[in-house]
Amino acid sequence: MMRHFLLGKIHRAVVTRADLDYIGSITIDPLLIEAAGFLENEKVDIYDVTNGSRISTYVIPGIPGSGEVGINGAAAHLVQKGDLVIIANYGWMTEAESETNAPKVVFVDDRNRITERRTQERTPVCMDAFGAV
Repeated sequence: MMRHFLLGKIHRAVVTRADLDYIGSITIDPLLIEAAGFLENEKVDIYDVTNGSRISTYVIPGIPGSGEVGINGAAAHLVQKGDLVIIANYGWMTEAESETNAPKVVFVDDRNRITERRTQERTPVCMDAFGAV
């Protein structure tokens, strides 16, 4: 059975603009796109840490090195300039494939400059003193 698993995310980026009149999407600095393993036009989910809203859209590249994270189109009603967001992509894989999946996690500062890159390894199963899960 195919299941949906996290592939990568940009953690707590600052929205640099929200353009209601743009035709849709999220514009992201290509340095962040590459670091998180996103592809142009790929579907991403956006989780607004500031207000709790969640939306799905697709990625378009901005200007390299700009730190841009721009919310475009109708989503600008839900996500505003200055909001903190988590941007994530997911992929379908089998459970066996998921065992070697190591999502890329990109941490940024308040100007959306990369401060740290990690891979999110699978959490080992914890057992109690009797060996039960």
